[in-house]
Amino acid sequence: MTLEDLGYNTLLEDYRKNHQLDAFAVGRVITAHKDRYIVRNETNEYDSELIGNLRFTAETRADFPAVGDWVAISEYDEGKALIHAIYPRHSMITRQAAGRSTEVQIIASNIDYGLIVQAVDRDFNLNRLERYLTICHAAKVTPIIVLSKTDLIEAAELETLQLEIANRIGKVKVICVSNQAEGGYDLLGKEMQPGKTYCLLGSSGVGKSTLLNHLSGNEHMETGAISDSVKKGKHTTSHRELVVLDNGSMLIDNPGMREVGIADTSGGLETTFEEITQLALECRFSDCTHLNELGCAVLAALDNGELDRSVFNNYHKMLREKMHFESSVEEKRKKDKNFGKMIKEVKSARKKNKY
Repeated sequence: MTLEDLGYNTLLEDYRKNHQLDAFAVGRVITAHKDRYIVRNETNEYDSELIGNLRFTAETRADFPAVGDWVAISEYDEGKALIHAIYPRHSMITRQAAGRSTEVQIIASNIDYGLIVQAVDRDFNLNRLERYLTICHAAKVTPIIVLSKTDLIEAAELETLQLEIANRIGKVKVICVSNQAEGGYDLLGKEMQPGKTYCLLGSSGVGKSTLLNHLSGNEHMETGAISDSVKKGKHTTSHRELVVLDNGSMLIDNPGMREVGIADTSGGLETTFEEITQLALECRFSDCTHLNELGCAVLAALDNGELDRSVFNNYHKMLREKMHFESSVEEKRKKDKNFGKMIKEVKSARKKNKY
């Protein structure tokens, strides 16, 4: 295996040379456990940790390595390494960190495709699909919807769900898989390209680990029979892990996410709700909120039935989350700036009094 097989490219190599990282080996983070990381390169896998300077200068979670990151490492013992630097990320799938209104949690980095998995029996939810689509679009990651456990419903019901997705979401590719009948995995496998990185996204128990096991041909993640009470797998992923598949593509498994808070500042919401974005161009006012303004093209489309009300409601719900996140971040920046100014003034006053 070469670094290129893991996704390494000329842009990363140029960065390595331009930032004097030639003395270090290059590797990709395939597993992250709190402050410990497994880093893989063309020769080995290393149990790795950050050097002190990298750890103590980190200001947010985004400053720490994530699964999918490229890092500069040095081996200090057999199978052990230190991480000296994190290479620039070409994409990051993120969400608002649970319980932290101003912090972003990186789900995975350097992703090309997001596989949004929903089980068709109890997990299927169009609002949640739009939420996952938004975090993919914000990261400039191509989404693919995977409907799992299709053996648990009738063919007519599955066809109805596919039609609902087509009518509401449109152009996103949809692939159906059956865990019991093993259907659809060949089609999904053909979609996955060598050298590209795919990230599994979805709630707990929707079949992400089972999907990984089918695609890899190995029991990478422990799974169990479906619980009769909750209709979910009894064993679920507890950590993120990047797995290299036999066809040369890479797949990152993720723990199920109960919350997918929107931390979007880069147009993901506008891409997901393209219909509303296009309608908004016809509003009388450029700063129209699409709530009660006269001349609002979005509200007009809602009144005449051109725009689905459930789409409109979900858009506004996520828009409020986005605006709250952005305002919280801005407020924190102001507080940090004022605090820094106060510290400087105190130091200056002490210096004057000293003399």
